[in-house]
Amino acid sequence: MFVLLLLFFLRPAESATTNTTLSCVDDQGNAVDWFYIYKLPHPHEQPPEEGLKYLLLEEHNKAWMEGGGLIGDSTGALGRSLGPMYEEGELGYILYNDQPPEQRGVNGANRSGGHTKGVVLFNSRQGFWLVHSTPHFPPPKTVGKFSYPSSGINNGQNFICVTYPLERFNTIGEQLKINQPHVYDCEIPESLATSVPSMVELCKHQHGWNNFTATDGSFSTPNRSVSLLSLAGTKFISFAKGATFDNDLYHSWVAPTLETDLLVQFWRRSTGILPSDCSPSWKVLNVHLLSPGGLVTFKTTEDHSKWAASLGGGGARGGAWVCVGDINRNEAEEKRGGGTVCQQDAAVWKAYRAAALQCDSCTGEVDECESAPM
Repeated sequence: MFVLLLLFFLRPAESATTNTTLSCVDDQGNAVDWFYIYKLPHPHEQPPEEGLKYLLLEEHNKAWMEGGGLIGDSTGALGRSLGPMYEEGELGYILYNDQPPEQRGVNGANRSGGHTKGVVLFNSRQGFWLVHSTPHFPPPKTVGKFSYPSSGINNGQNFICVTYPLERFNTIGEQLKINQPHVYDCEIPESLATSVPSMVELCKHQHGWNNFTATDGSFSTPNRSVSLLSLAGTKFISFAKGATFDNDLYHSWVAPTLETDLLVQFWRRSTGILPSDCSPSWKVLNVHLLSPGGLVTFKTTEDHSKWAASLGGGGARGGAWVCVGDINRNEAEEKRGGGTVCQQDAAVWKAYRAAALQCDSCTGEVDECESAPM
């Protein structure tokens, strides 16, 4: 018995290669099917750590909960989820960001290619896709550990993490190819390559989206939406557009596809902002004032997040949809790749919808979102 116990405790730790629980992880270290994070803005004249607080919404609580620490903590949901990437193990990963870590200037965004930010991490069984809005994040694998950038502190940021089985990742790669992302770090082990040829293709174009050619089927596609079932069978819809789509993601595509009027939060401190769109079909209103979880209130000019929520929870105009993505409503980004991931869930919708307090109405005035003239 002693010998058996000794062998048990001395056996090699299970590597990430065989770890079947590679997934989104909550603050307590539990594997979860999905989560949303709202990193709150840095309040003026407050210590820097006040700009690292966050709210977490996941499948078990389905309401905004205060994060257990700070967004950059390795023991938080974000750090725990991304942590395995910095360890030894046969994992496939793609890191992409139009403002990559090596490009430290806050305003130094790439003006061509997709306006896209995210992480794909998977092993031979499963993994996750994290879509977010934070510049210079996350650090490449060679850094050796998880951290959060100082450039992501001042403004609000959003994250959606969904756990998927391996068979979903080739479709995810095809969606990303449409976006024409800036891939700044990647590795697809040979043992996984045959399962995810689209990821292999993305990795070939690391640091060089201009090498994509019109003969590439995914790249030449202006836009595509696909249904993605999570590991637990939850339905998400991925909307991916390329530069040739040449139109607003939300009003020209997401709203009519989901058959719902939308409230959209996006980065407003850029040129060529598109006004609220009140054409006869579907309405899209720009959010002006927010209070996620009712904890703090701030203007959209302090929020770098890109999310959309149905105006109503149901009825003839559709409802209960929430979408989190990486592209804004402005003229320049009509001509760039980007996308959003949508879920129809009453509790998630309530959490995001309640965060939108004031919107730009169709009359050009700022009104309460609930009563903004349509």
